[in-house]
This record gives sequence, structure tokens and C-alpha cells, in this order.
Amino acid sequence: MDALPIIEANEVPYRSTREGDACLWTRCAYGFSFGRSRILQDCKDDFEGTIKLLFQPGEEKIPGGASLMIKEGALQNPAPQAILGQHVMPLIPVGKVGFRKGMYMASADELYITVRGKGGHGAMPETLVDPVLIAAHLIVALQQVISRNCSPKVPAVLSFGRIEALGATNVIPNEVKIQGTFRTMNEAWRADAHEKMVKIATGLVEGMGGTVDFEVRKGYPFLQNAEALTERAIQAAKDYLGEENVLPLDLWLAAEDFSYYTQEMDGCFYRLGTRNEARGITSGVHTPTFDIDEDAMEIGAGLLAYLAIQELSSTSS
Repeated sequence: MDALPIIEANEVPYRSTREGDACLWTRCAYGFSFGRSRILQDCKDDFEGTIKLLFQPGEEKIPGGASLMIKEGALQNPAPQAILGQHVMPLIPVGKVGFRKGMYMASADELYITVRGKGGHGAMPETLVDPVLIAAHLIVALQQVISRNCSPKVPAVLSFGRIEALGATNVIPNEVKIQGTFRTMNEAWRADAHEKMVKIATGLVEGMGGTVDFEVRKGYPFLQNAEALTERAIQAAKDYLGEENVLPLDLWLAAEDFSYYTQEMDGCFYRLGTRNEARGITSGVHTPTFDIDEDAMEIGAGLLAYLAIQELSSTSS
């Protein structure tokens, strides 16, 4: 499923036995899934309608498992009217959950750039076309796409996390590879930004004597929680956990392929608290020391089943 390529560093009995797989959350997901199934099965005579459970792989990599599930008919026979999604949040204490109506998470595109020049001896730069220098200018220039082209009212971020120039202290390479991510919450601006980035890169690199390949791999759309559905879920969560345990969430420019589902129907994606500072359970997701307070498994299974049953009741009444 979604075991990440991370070597788990936790010294716990349930530590991953496979080097390179941080699979705690995969195990938890199974627990949640089976727990919800059992609860709904036990309560099936108490509600009318159909509840469909999706257990989906491929959330971490483009094109996203949700898009593949949709293509393969997961939302057909029967077609759901609404969808609920739950994800852990290590910033929230166990026993609490977080919701946000409207825009919540960003779209996510991957950028792959290759800047080519003419390499050679570092002591003779006048005879070369230095792709390292060009790449440095390009990284700075591309930030203007956000700072001088995007409205301050539109959340957007452009970050580069990998730069590869395989030269040496005295060797300028022939090419430099750059990888990054572009995220926003406006689809029209997203498309415009793609064009602007390619145009800036082409003009700058060619103006400095090099050539450039600029690939934008379009990823997930931004995630928007349906207002009415989310409000009903918030009220149901307060009923289930207590009002003091239901928190508001801020905008977050991480991405989530659940957004594909929300393009097909009303959706609500919320956060389940897993933090327990007294036990030292504070690490973020995608880290070698990620862990959860396992009370969250029982809370999460029960809450999601309850939200589904309450949503059926509200739409059938």
C-alpha cells in the first residue's frame, strides 16, 4: 500500500521489520478499515442507505491512487452522494479532530528542469557556458512568478528541493538538473503559472547562452471541502467527541489526492489527532520517528462510522 521509503527509527515492538519501509500508518489504515467495517456491520439495521468504504493505494505519487480508483469504477454501482476522508495529524492531540470548510489543501505539481551549457575547467570560465551559474540565476528568477505575478490573496508556493551538478571543485559540468514543487489553490492561476515558469526559464537560459528542458508534471488538484457537508460533519463530530474536541484548521499547502474525489461529489476531508506529548509521540508524518497514540485508532474508526451514519440520516430525512 502506502509504506514510505523511510527507515523507521522508533524503538517499539511494532517497528517495521523491513528496512526502508515506514509502514506504521499502513497497519493503522488496516485497523481503521476493519474497525469501521465491523462497526457499520453491527449497526446495519439502524440506518437506511449504502455506505461504501474505499481502501486506496498510491496516495503519495502522481497520478494519485484516487484518480485511478475513479477510472476503475470505485465511485459507481452505486454512485455515492458524498464522501468523507480522515487523515492523521500529529500536531493535534489524541482525542481531538480538526475541520475546515471550503478551500483546505493545495494542488501539487512536480517540476523537472535540465539546464545545459558547455562544461570544462573551472579556471577557464570565459571559454565555457556555465550551467551552474545559469541555474543559480534561474532559481532566483523563478521566485518572481510568485512574488510579482500571483495575487497576494491566492495561496501559492514554489520550492526547489534538489539540485544536481555533477562537476568538481575545478570542473564545471555540462548540465544541471533541478527538481521542485509548485502549489496553489487557484486552478486558473495554476495553468498561468506553468506557462510563465517555462517562458521565464527559456528566455533567461537562452539569454545566457544555454538551453533548457522544463517539464511540469501536473499533480493533484486543490482540495475544497463542501460547506454544507462539512458543517454537518462538524456538528456530528461535536456530538460524538464533545465540542471542546473539535478544532478549526488553517489553510495548508500540502496536497492530498482525496481532492480527485471532491471533483466528483461533495467531500469533507478532516484531521484526526494522534499526538501525545507525555509519551513523546510528537514527530511529523514522513519522518523516521513518526508514531501515533493508538487510542486514535479506536476514536478514528468510531468517528468516521458515526459521521457516515449521521450523513445518511440527514440526507434521507
